[in-house]
Amino acid sequence: MSTNETVIHASPERVWEVLADGWTYPLWVVGASRMRAVEPSWPEVGARLHHSVGTWPVLIDDYTEVTDVDPGVSLSLRARAQPSGVASVTLRLEPHGPDTRVVMEEDLVSGPGTLMPKPLRDASLAWRNNESLRRLAYVAERPVTAPSD
Repeated sequence: MSTNETVIHASPERVWEVLADGWTYPLWVVGASRMRAVEPSWPEVGARLHHSVGTWPVLIDDYTEVTDVDPGVSLSLRARAQPSGVASVTLRLEPHGPDTRVVMEEDLVSGPGTLMPKPLRDASLAWRNNESLRRLAYVAERPVTAPSD
């Protein structure tokens, strides 16, 4: 299991808003190139994000499903990213003063990627998830402006 963590300079409520908005997924998840659909029940257990991975012109349509949720505290996902396989991902939010400590754990649970030796797989996931958390911080820390009339 690869574990990454960061402190985001935004409240846990703000970070949760980003996670709860499935349309932001390709903004912060490394490898997700576009969002095709977000089920209305997102982020309830069983809800899916329908996304594509890869770069144009080679895009693979796939999905990510919520396996467990504690709103504002944690989100667990089963992320399909073919051809690599299927990953189990958990994001936990912890108050850290006015900020949020985010812990992200991930491991491949099926598919060809599981054949990679665990130390190499963990190193690859650690690099990827470090960048994903950096991007999540960019999205959560941006100023939120009200729509103009």
